[in-house]
Amino acid sequence: MGLATPLYLLAAAALLVYLYLRRVYGTWKRRGLNYLEPEFLFGNTRRVMMREISRGEQFVEVYNQMKSRGWKHGGYFEMIKPMYLPVDLDLVKMIVQKDFWNFPNHGAYVNEKDDPTSANLFNLEDEKWKSTRAKLTPAFSSGKLKMMFPTIWKCSEALDDVLREIERSKTPMDTKDVLSRFTTDVIGNVGFGIECNSLKDPNSPFRVYGKRMFELSFLKMLKRMAMVMIPRSILKLVHFRSSDPETQGFFSDIVTKTVNYREENKVFRKDFMHVLLQLKNRGKITDDDYVPSKEDRGSFISNAELTTHCVTFFAAGFETSATAMTFALYELAKNQEIQDRLREDILSTVKEHGGNMTYEAMTQMTYLHKVFHETLRRHTAASALPRICTKRYKIPGTEVVLEPGDRIVIPVQAIHMDPDYYPEPDKFDPERFSEEAKNKRHPMAYIPFGEGPRLCIGMRLGLIEAKVGLAAIISKFKVTLNKKTESPIVYAVDSLVNSARGGIWLDVQEIK
Repeated sequence: MGLATPLYLLAAAALLVYLYLRRVYGTWKRRGLNYLEPEFLFGNTRRVMMREISRGEQFVEVYNQMKSRGWKHGGYFEMIKPMYLPVDLDLVKMIVQKDFWNFPNHGAYVNEKDDPTSANLFNLEDEKWKSTRAKLTPAFSSGKLKMMFPTIWKCSEALDDVLREIERSKTPMDTKDVLSRFTTDVIGNVGFGIECNSLKDPNSPFRVYGKRMFELSFLKMLKRMAMVMIPRSILKLVHFRSSDPETQGFFSDIVTKTVNYREENKVFRKDFMHVLLQLKNRGKITDDDYVPSKEDRGSFISNAELTTHCVTFFAAGFETSATAMTFALYELAKNQEIQDRLREDILSTVKEHGGNMTYEAMTQMTYLHKVFHETLRRHTAASALPRICTKRYKIPGTEVVLEPGDRIVIPVQAIHMDPDYYPEPDKFDPERFSEEAKNKRHPMAYIPFGEGPRLCIGMRLGLIEAKVGLAAIISKFKVTLNKKTESPIVYAVDSLVNSARGGIWLDVQEIK
């Protein structure tokens, strides 16, 4: 009897789990939506969970399976979480633009009390997101970017020194590492007004903590899965934290010291921190150089919010730009004709502007623009866009209904590699982004920064930063592939954004 009771309880528990999973895995069948048959517990994510492929490659697999069956949309499962994936680009447009207010949120975990930096612009929802975005948008205006440009360009001088030293040492360049150090210095300067010196010191605190943000350990992957599958109420009940406390503490300390110093000493710098100080103490962004203090009118945003915006600015600004530059240099090293043409575009445009690299000159480098957008198509940093349904929504032209709480994935990487939109998608061809070619494509066929009201707020800053770095290198150096580089590229499974397994190693040669 003593042994029988636990066995009965175990059997009952197993039966309940089975019935629950059966119901979950029957979600899309009950809704009348075509779906990919899930594996027990893994759903359709076994290869990702076993670290056989990257997240982006998983979305490509799911998308291709659906499209090969002629589906315009379909369902699949992230372990035990039902996910809706649009294949047809008109449906993508419905979700991110036309019917945006049915899908305004990313469905991310936010817990301002236990995990302050989780309340960032990417994660915020509904009115809180809308009001915060409206406040921050002026910080990324053309005028503000033009103001920051000289600082960004000055950082490239140290990049020149590093590349010359690499050439003298006759060793290949660890491209992602060098460019991440460059973008760390840029964002430290234009974001915090701080000299990070990451190019001179690869182990500077900013570089160390920035690197930790984007390392995808197995524990971090499990945390990300938990945020998708476990109700927020339960996560908050157990004081769940998505961010690393040590990293959060480092940035909080830096921001607090910087804010106090500027307010007490009336320090003005043309950077993002000045913009945030205006928001904090005046409630709006202006074009003057007055440094407000908290005594002026009170506090419109808290120190915690200010820190969160700084951390988001830093994280988004250094990693994605470094990734884009790294892949651009890889493609240019493989395609010397394109590299030569780009160099000519850069040098001739600078010459037209009196030999000076200016904001205006950068915006007129048309071939550089094409090279970058083809890089972002071929090697998309953010492989998918998450959305969550907030209102009952009937998919146009079908009987399928999405309910509040349903999760949606826009498969960006898969769309960018679809041969129906980009013939020979593995081929690197900047002319895909000529005006004529762009006008022939569906507007949703290229969405590396998202689209609609949730379009990446820092898109233009990221592009300027990356273009500056690439222009600084290509105008003075020739890059070629080193044998240490794995080609074709295999994406790493331990990174939050697409990166090359084993790194990208290039040989650099200064052009005399």
